[in-house]
Amino acid sequence: MGSITASTTAEPILRVAAISGSLRSNSWHVGLIRAAEELCEEFIPGLRIDHVDISDLPMANPDLETDGGDGFPPAVEAFRDRITAADCFLFASPEYNYSVTGSLKNALDWASRGTHKCWADKAAAIVCAGGDFGGGRASLHLREIGIYLDLHFINKPELHIRAYEDPPKFDGEGNLVDAKARERLKKVLLSLQAFALRLQHKEN
Repeated sequence: MGSITASTTAEPILRVAAISGSLRSNSWHVGLIRAAEELCEEFIPGLRIDHVDISDLPMANPDLETDGGDGFPPAVEAFRDRITAADCFLFASPEYNYSVTGSLKNALDWASRGTHKCWADKAAAIVCAGGDFGGGRASLHLREIGIYLDLHFINKPELHIRAYEDPPKFDGEGNLVDAKARERLKKVLLSLQAFALRLQHKEN
């Protein structure tokens, strides 16, 4: 199968809020987001990656909410604003104990609180890296959570990287260095772009 290339037709620029479920600085999943930024800059000018850091979010707690549940701590308000401003989402999700990380679930919960549901009716994609299953169990759980949030995940292609297999997929700083994996990531991004545009056209 030949490689996918971006369309030359002018498309609106879509803002992609990219969230890593790992807080580790040299995480493979932060590396996947960096690679997505590089691929969009080089091949997909219609996508703009906004790496949204979730490390400063407090644990979700209704006691921290004000204004009848529509007021939030400053870090949460800033996070919700960036999620609301996004056109679609890229989740880079590690697998912890067969599921998503606590930090990612916490972020999902904060942006689902109040009367404004920040995630709803937007396209999303999941990329994972891990052991034998490449993070596939976390991906499945995230899809289940997305049902309640009214997120619309692309079905294909999938990217579950078996990070411990040769050739090396990441370097010591967490950068995605495997050419085939980068090509697969590009295909995910192009599919996300197409699906997000299709959803927007349906709304209009």
